[in-house]
Amino acid sequence: MGASTARRDGAPTLRVFFVDAFAARPFEGNPAAVVPLARWLPDATLQAMAAEHNLSETAFLVREAGGWRLRWFTPAAEVEMCGHATLASGFVLATEFGERAPYAFATLSGTLGVEREGERFVLDFPARTAERVAEPPPGLAEALGVAPREVWRARDWICVLDSAEQVAGLRPDFAKLAALPGGERVMVTAAGGPPGHDVTSRYFAPKVGVPEDPVTGTAHVQLVPFWAARLGRTALVCRQASRRGGTLWCELRGARVRMGGTAVLYARGEILLPDAG
Repeated sequence: MGASTARRDGAPTLRVFFVDAFAARPFEGNPAAVVPLARWLPDATLQAMAAEHNLSETAFLVREAGGWRLRWFTPAAEVEMCGHATLASGFVLATEFGERAPYAFATLSGTLGVEREGERFVLDFPARTAERVAEPPPGLAEALGVAPREVWRARDWICVLDSAEQVAGLRPDFAKLAALPGGERVMVTAAGGPPGHDVTSRYFAPKVGVPEDPVTGTAHVQLVPFWAARLGRTALVCRQASRRGGTLWCELRGARVRMGGTAVLYARGEILLPDAG
């Protein structure tokens, strides 16, 4: 896998791919930058590159024995798990480098798998269960602009609203969300959605530089167990109702969540770093 090339002046460059994940066409789903590397660059350089791309995540890949090491950076911080940029990474390996699925990515969250089923790329992530919160964090309702019917906590806050329409119409105060105690990531959700969909959600993470994430795999490792128990079935079609929007075909399999989606290449290019290689 060719991670770097050279400019006319002899300085090395890095290849970069911009992918819309969980999307059927450009400008839908969640955009991610995917940067294959021959070796790891300093963390400060990776963070600066992610800030320059200014997408919810930039994925960096280095080949290792038996697979790849995968890391994800928002414009503000490295994160321990990211679904859409993992799907984008599998898409790039398949369509740009001819690497055959399945893929095994070593990450901060353990080994994460990506399989291919036709045009869909299917993530295999650990499920996270939620517990109901007796006392929501102070200021949550004010930050969201609505009082949730229920509040639960897995890794993130899960706020249950009355309808999919209420989820889609929400206009939160991002500064107040970022100031909430006890966690910087909040999702809102309700049963139902567009025809053929079982669950609707949105996801906010302003404290880590992502006011609203367009489509979020890590939200669904929490939402799928939650809604599977409530709806009495393990296979769910989920819609994330951000401005861009995206659909995930999900299944709860024991302690794992499978999330399938399509992806579209938006652009490919070169990163001009004097010390890249």
